[in-house]
Amino acid sequence: MKFKHYLYAVAMMATLGTVATACDDDDDNNTEIGPGGDEGTGGGDGQGTGADITASGEVSGIWQAGSTVSVTGHITVPEGQSLTIEEGVTVVFTTEGVGTNHVPVEFIVRGNLYCKGTAERPVLMTIPEDERTTANIHNADHEWGGIVAYESCEEMLIDHTVIEYTGGEVVQGSPAADAGYYEAGDDIYPQITTNNPQGRYVVTNSVIRYGQSDGIYMMGGHAIIAGNIFAGNGYDGEEAVNVKSGCIVDVARNIMYSPNTNGLKLSSGGQGGERYQAEVTAYNNTILNAGWRRDGEKGGCVYVEENVLANVFNNMMVNCKYRAQVPGWDDPNNTDGGFDTRSVIDYNCYVSAASRSDLVIDQWEDDGEIIAGQGIDYAWKGYNYDHEDYHRAVSVAEDGVTVIPAVDANSLIATEDNRYDPQFRNYDLEGASMKNVVYDESWDFTPTVSLAGAYGGSEAFAQPHFATAGLSVGGQTYTSPAVGAWFGCNQPAAN
Repeated sequence: MKFKHYLYAVAMMATLGTVATACDDDDDNNTEIGPGGDEGTGGGDGQGTGADITASGEVSGIWQAGSTVSVTGHITVPEGQSLTIEEGVTVVFTTEGVGTNHVPVEFIVRGNLYCKGTAERPVLMTIPEDERTTANIHNADHEWGGIVAYESCEEMLIDHTVIEYTGGEVVQGSPAADAGYYEAGDDIYPQITTNNPQGRYVVTNSVIRYGQSDGIYMMGGHAIIAGNIFAGNGYDGEEAVNVKSGCIVDVARNIMYSPNTNGLKLSSGGQGGERYQAEVTAYNNTILNAGWRRDGEKGGCVYVEENVLANVFNNMMVNCKYRAQVPGWDDPNNTDGGFDTRSVIDYNCYVSAASRSDLVIDQWEDDGEIIAGQGIDYAWKGYNYDHEDYHRAVSVAEDGVTVIPAVDANSLIATEDNRYDPQFRNYDLEGASMKNVVYDESWDFTPTVSLAGAYGGSEAFAQPHFATAGLSVGGQTYTSPAVGAWFGCNQPAAN
């Protein structure tokens, strides 16, 4: 795994912020995939006191550095207990499932979980070595159920950890269905699930890839999600990061490559009681190729709905199908479907290739009926398509007329004549496949051209939730990265 990252710690204060590069654009169905995209198995370098362990049922304590843990059934960190996974540990989940229904194996966290990998020796959560191929990405027969943190989980750290090949259908007998978190027959397992509105979660320096559903699905908690690579999240729907009510989250300095629908789906759905209004600050992320693997008019980079307070700025959207969508623009401050008018979705940059010979989206299917298409075959057309969810207008309220500002009023939006090409240090903007899901570690998304227009001010909307006080997890206090006055996860290189 080749990370370009920083993780500063001063007087027990850690600042998160990382940018990574990674994997191969060739979609060879026989390619084995190891940690970070290199061929091989990895997960440890032979150092440390590792041993072979078989795990099923309750787990706690420490999985020592360099160990290989074979998980043969559901595993549970009991409430009030903790499990620490040290650097270089490889956790291999069986894909055989559990019981006659072959329920995908769940990693249930009722207590606390601390994954403490390093850049040189990441933790790897995966499937058996011979199943780690490109052909098995989004293959339900070769997946495990992901990490499901229950409402009793108070804190979780995922640091320098690769989580891959998750998904599979939630079926009758799935612990997550029995607990009421997911519905048997209707849901697919995300890679990480949280449920405690008072929980504290830090996900940093990690790779979350090749899951059939969301990369992270937050139904509760305070969280910093910073410096990660999300790759190929979702098969026929779902996003890299999906946030619901009961969450306060900073999402920064991440790369989100080829999510099926959006890089960010931000909602306060389910708000009420302890499920307080969701608040999300998302900045300096680079989202690539979002939305092209999903049919229809939904999807494409950012989706904001159901009364979430979302401040989304200084992000770079690269060859995404559409720009940010806010379907409740005409229904402000409605917890059932509107949006919070304090939200700022602006000062973003939408980059487009010149043309796409591999993509022609000229018709949609709506409830089985073919409707007129938009002829979108490259990103700038989607950015400029007159989509109803792009706009906010004048809303008439009981107390008079409320003027709602436009989404992306100050953003850079690519056109046929100006594509805002950042000239990445190493990425073929024109030639890279828009539907590929395999991430190439050699890519480097550092712009070599500075694009003016990012937000550099100090207004309240642009202040991360955890940049000062931080979040305490495992006795360490982590703080969100500072806002960079540039678009995307990497500061432009000096010319």
